[in-house]
Amino acid sequence: MLFSTSLLIIGLILLVYGADRLVYSAAIISRSLGVPPWLIGCTIVAFGTSVPEMLVSVTAALNHQIDMTVGNIIGSNITNILLIVGGAALVKPITFHSDIVRRELPLMLVATVLCGLVLADHTLSRVDGMILLLAAVGYVAAVVRISRPALCDGSDSLTREQLAELPSDSSNTVAVLWLALAFIIMPISAHIVIDNASVLARHLGASDLVIGLTVVAVGTSLPELATVIAGALKGENDIALGNLIGSNIVNSVMVLGVPALLSPGPFNPLAFTRDYWVMLAASVVLMLFCLGKRRRIGSAMGALLLCGFAAYLTVLFI
Repeated sequence: MLFSTSLLIIGLILLVYGADRLVYSAAIISRSLGVPPWLIGCTIVAFGTSVPEMLVSVTAALNHQIDMTVGNIIGSNITNILLIVGGAALVKPITFHSDIVRRELPLMLVATVLCGLVLADHTLSRVDGMILLLAAVGYVAAVVRISRPALCDGSDSLTREQLAELPSDSSNTVAVLWLALAFIIMPISAHIVIDNASVLARHLGASDLVIGLTVVAVGTSLPELATVIAGALKGENDIALGNLIGSNIVNSVMVLGVPALLSPGPFNPLAFTRDYWVMLAASVVLMLFCLGKRRRIGSAMGALLLCGFAAYLTVLFI
């Protein structure tokens, strides 16, 4: 068990590192090809935090472990809100100013509801996958539309933070080398994660769904955690919260849609009857607090979110 746990941790670290290098190199290459920085910021960088979830979910689906696929997606969204936002707000209140972030919150709720409609029959089908991927395209179009004016003139606080994070001091040669390394590391690390998560599940007597909801979900949410911590240290709460909201949307539509197309099949009904409703409730709570006049998530709210996460884990394992 100790060996499998160690390999699982190593796999998650390599997966997150590979995803970071992928985003870094893609941003450099896109910039050299003349893609506007504002478009890089609201697409490549924003989508980058969901790369680990995508790779793990696709790998699990191709191994016919649909429970782990669905569990990883739902668990990551729950972890992002209850654990990461809750923990960050408990340490230091999260104050944001971006209108773009506020406009993305309703999109997150729509994506979450659509995800629920797809999961309601306890089966992922290729039709579900096509619907979700069309929704992902719609999300990209909506984000570009609501972001472009502010991103072009730099008037939105999220804009300034995104542009400041874009790499500008590396050559295309270095970027291509990082890109090649990322494409080698990530598939291997995803297989390491899935294989050892399955071993851990069998040893603990837990289901693939529970392991996906907890161990794998928390591990693949490390980029979001790193973004929130970095944002708190730099005072860049807008990019931290914006990337987290974007990650939840991408998880609900694209990360669920691709496995549905590649390897459709039934999954544990508990994923919908129990876990989905926790994800929906967490999304609604976050939206209500973020759409308030104060634009602030304080320590009391952070404590409430963390208590919710602890209660959810207790239900899972008891």
